[in-house]
Amino acid sequence: MPTLQFGMNLSYDTVGNFLEIVRVKRIIHSFKKMSSNLFPRLKRLSSLALGLFAGLGLILFTQEVQAAERVILKYSFLRESVSVSELTQLVETGKASPSLRSYLRLANRSPEDLRSALMKSVDVNGVTLHRVLNSLPGEIVLDQVSNVIHTPGNRANRQALRSAIVTSALDDNNVTILELLQNYPTDEVHVEGERLVETYQKINRVVGRLPLRHLPNIRL
Repeated sequence: MPTLQFGMNLSYDTVGNFLEIVRVKRIIHSFKKMSSNLFPRLKRLSSLALGLFAGLGLILFTQEVQAAERVILKYSFLRESVSVSELTQLVETGKASPSLRSYLRLANRSPEDLRSALMKSVDVNGVTLHRVLNSLPGEIVLDQVSNVIHTPGNRANRQALRSAIVTSALDDNNVTILELLQNYPTDEVHVEGERLVETYQKINRVVGRLPLRHLPNIRL
């Protein structure tokens, strides 16, 4: 078989194999160089995509947030499950359902008094209210109001109440007790009926008196 002179005798096959190895190494080197430039870009793109999907998920979550359907209305040792729609009807028409009227009579309360409490409102900008309720004084008020309106398990009351109040205010810059119950983020919400007016007073007080210059700069 013929040979080529490279300082030693190498067969054509040996030289061919050598050149093939060199070519493969060059390809591998080029791929590594390209990958070193490409992967950081892919990483940045994937992070951006995850951020976009997370933002979309948050938007969908806030749009599909759960809302209360029933209220466990308590007076002293009495308690009754009342639908939110019954309370809405009472506020809008002044007429209590037969079952609600019977329960209020048993509790020695009038539908008119309950309607008046549910209709009490506070005018406030939703963003401002969000800032108020994320301040230390605001959280103290949330904890106090949570003794009157709270979750069935009496857990995460502050977060649930803040969500209900702010959601109500963002709609029309106004909060009523009824709206708070309508926007409460659990299927069921427990309410101490005798202290509903107290709830209104506490919310109105923290909104009306807290100096905004002392509030943290929190964005929605």
